[in-house]
Order: sequence, then C-alpha cells, then structure tokens
Amino acid sequence: MNAAAAGRRPRRRGIALMEALVAIVLLSMCALAYAALQLRGLSAGQGALWRSKASTLAGEMADRARANRAGLLAGAYANLQAPVAVDCGMVAACSPDRMARLDHAQWSVVLARELPAGRGVVCLDGSPDDGTAAAPACDGAGTMLAVKVFWSERGEPARLVLPLRP
Repeated sequence: MNAAAAGRRPRRRGIALMEALVAIVLLSMCALAYAALQLRGLSAGQGALWRSKASTLAGEMADRARANRAGLLAGAYANLQAPVAVDCGMVAACSPDRMARLDHAQWSVVLARELPAGRGVVCLDGSPDDGTAAAPACDGAGTMLAVKVFWSERGEPARLVLPLRP
C-alpha cells in the first residue's frame, strides 16, 4: 500500500445521520401509538365508570321500592316515567303512592346529575331490554318491574336495565 491510499477515507458520509433520523422517526411513531393506547384506555375507563354509576343508581331505585313495600305491592312503582314534584314527608303525611313518586323524583335528580343526559323509568315491562330515553317502551305487561337507566356515552345512547320482582 502506498501512502496516498492509506490516508484516504472511505466515502461513507452521512450514514450515521441517516440511522439517527430513522431511529427518531421510529421512536416518535412508538410514542404516538402509546399516546393513542392511553387515550383508548381512558375512554374505556370512563365508559366503565358510567356503567358502574348506572348500575349503582338502578340498585338504589330498587332498594327504594323494596323499602316502600306497601307501595310496591299496590303497584305504585308500575309506571313511573316522568318525575313529579311531591310534598311528601315534611308537611304532609306520605302515602305509599306519594312516596313512590317522591322516590322517583329524587332518583331522577341524581340520575341527571351523575350521568351525562341521565334519565330513568320504573315500569312493568314484558320485554325490558328495549327502549330509549325518549321512548322507554314500557308495555305494562309481565309480572316484573324494570328499572331502566338511560344516558349518553360519547354521543351514543346507552341503557342499563335492572329487573325487580315485586
């Protein structure tokens, strides 16, 4: 080898820079995928939270109905769809029918506060797993009450139905 050939450097300029750019692009794509995964997890967690709240609130209404046994057996809970203000307990004596309406009115306030576009009905329904917030589809048939909770989840209507045997 001569001195001129030994002093030459190979013509491989910019390879390390290209490798660094490829590594940065791959890392940024991984970071974006991780962020998307986190957002999806948060969204699923929020939906689970709403479903859990709806389940708890439906159970609360069922417990209210069971506590008012006379009203439950008399059919006072058979068609509670629109909340009605009732002056029960403070000033006037409270009949089982009026207590059922008070239970529904108080429950409706909690539903509206705890769930997005939250609404609920209690009714006799032969096919309880149907209906929407605007039209709950209570047919008055059957022997079981249905506690139906409706809310909006990411712009889509959601429903939870809890059967209640009188």
